[in-house]
Amino acid sequence: MFRASAKTVAAMALDSSLYLHRTEQFTHMHGFRPNPSEARSWERSIPALTAALNDAGLGDVEVMLEYALPMNSKRADAVLAGIHPRTGDPSYVVVELKQWSDVVPDEDDPVLCHVPSYTQPVLNPIEQVRRYCEYLVNFNGAVAGHPERVGGVAFLHNATEFDVAALREIESDQWGQLFAGDTRGGFIDYVRARLSPEYPGAAAADALLAGKTVPSKQLMAVAAQEVREREQFVLLDEQQVAYRKVLNAVRKAQQSDHKEVVVISGGPGTGKSVIALSLLGELYRRGIPALHATGSQSFTKTMRKVAGARKREVQDLFKYFNSFMTTDKNSLDVLVCDEAHRIRETSANRYTPAARRTGKQQIDELIDVAKVPVFLLDEHQVVRPGEMGTVEDIRAAAARRGLNCPVVRLESQFRCGGSEVYLRWVVRLLGLEPGGPVVWDPDDRMQLLLADSPEEMESFLDGRRGQRYSARISAGYCWQWSPEPKPGQPLPADVRIGAWARPWNLRGDRSVSGAPPSALWATDPAGFGQIGCVYTAQGFEYDWSGVIIGPDLVWRGDRWVTDRTASKDPVFKRSTPDADVDRLIRNTYKVLLTRGMVGTVVCSTDRETQERLRELVGARRRVAVTA
Repeated sequence: MFRASAKTVAAMALDSSLYLHRTEQFTHMHGFRPNPSEARSWERSIPALTAALNDAGLGDVEVMLEYALPMNSKRADAVLAGIHPRTGDPSYVVVELKQWSDVVPDEDDPVLCHVPSYTQPVLNPIEQVRRYCEYLVNFNGAVAGHPERVGGVAFLHNATEFDVAALREIESDQWGQLFAGDTRGGFIDYVRARLSPEYPGAAAADALLAGKTVPSKQLMAVAAQEVREREQFVLLDEQQVAYRKVLNAVRKAQQSDHKEVVVISGGPGTGKSVIALSLLGELYRRGIPALHATGSQSFTKTMRKVAGARKREVQDLFKYFNSFMTTDKNSLDVLVCDEAHRIRETSANRYTPAARRTGKQQIDELIDVAKVPVFLLDEHQVVRPGEMGTVEDIRAAAARRGLNCPVVRLESQFRCGGSEVYLRWVVRLLGLEPGGPVVWDPDDRMQLLLADSPEEMESFLDGRRGQRYSARISAGYCWQWSPEPKPGQPLPADVRIGAWARPWNLRGDRSVSGAPPSALWATDPAGFGQIGCVYTAQGFEYDWSGVIIGPDLVWRGDRWVTDRTASKDPVFKRSTPDADVDRLIRNTYKVLLTRGMVGTVVCSTDRETQERLRELVGARRRVAVTA
């Protein structure tokens, strides 16, 4: 982000120093230089904005470019900070700058629109900026109690009123206004009504930047209200596009004999489960037959407990992928398949009665059962052999039936404090993207620390729990898992590293010796005493994440080496190819390393690997032994 007064930004734009600064900043944050279209947008849109502000006499208003929304990776093009001319209070205007000159609303849904340079629909800019304002008010303490201090406007400076008139089909309000190039006078009147020319805006900008971030609404903590009462989450940009895509497909299915498959693809923390829960809640409130399904026992059981607490009909909304082997075709209006990367080749297993063995692939069963099957997935979270939920698998299954299958790709990042820098560091660390590991260059969103031992890690995380943060420790599947003890007996301390030993999380459905059942390890505070594995951590988040890298992934010389003999995961059979084991082990650690919302503490059981982590994380970023 860059901030300065409107007259300073205008001067820097004139001599090109602003674009050099923005290019340097962008490259630092993203690891690559901005593409030409991004650079052109800065060169054309920022002068259009600052010229209007200076013509309005608002040269001392503070302009915050690429303002980062709290706790996610989305950025507003600009936030203007100043003093309200009537109330004398701090006042803020969120501005979305668009170079579009050719834009048309979606014929079925005016909340969406089409721009020739984009392959899929995007949000109507009125709705986009409105949601940015709502999100800012929800998550920044400086305005959380004062929604009237925030305004929002989309400025399409290359367009004419004729070009954008159709976008006004959706309602405008304080948080969602739109002006074109030939209604620039209206834009000037709008900002002058909210920002005084008599006072500088630096102090108001300071207050917004210092505003305490309201803690992220943890998915499970609001699940009950989301499903039973009202929408709790603000979906932004492509999240809202995905949400509207599904609701539009449902509407078509109800109006005519229409069936459509929708795929929503995104990495960890892009909001897939939030979209799934928002959809389920909206459909449930409308009385539309819909179910939620996953391949994760932990996730499904947790949703049943949290979202369906004391209400059986809500619990019954949450199923497993193998629940539909004998269900009639199109018996549901909507089936929301969350964590669809865990779809397996078949629903049948060795315990399935012969009468229920249909011979159909699981993906076909899921598509057949609903008029609108929805698949939310991350192809890089496949951690078991036989998992086959990919975009291409689903597209192919839809094509065999002649069904339309739009794909919405999610980019914005909400997990890991919204830190794209941290996510990129993780995938580079594990060799899941080319270029090799890089030294951690911290941003202000995510903390990464190194522990020299599991004792240090546990002590540090326990200290964070004392500060009311949630925390868990997870590890690679490198230690044998003893049978569960009888009630009253101590849990076997299977995870042994030197003198330190702790039990794995429970595998069963009941609590034993104070430890929560397997499905609740990530959400029950009592889960801190046990070590989680990828199957209990996947799909969940907590504030602080401790990750123990076991001997199945070690650094040797200049590369990672996976050792399948060090893995105790029973899903790896002798017939599983080495290349698959290598990929799945790396994916496992990606899942574990992306569970934290505030920070991650990592350590390795291997000396050479620990030294490499020290080089990458930084020797000064060790946890304090006394923490």
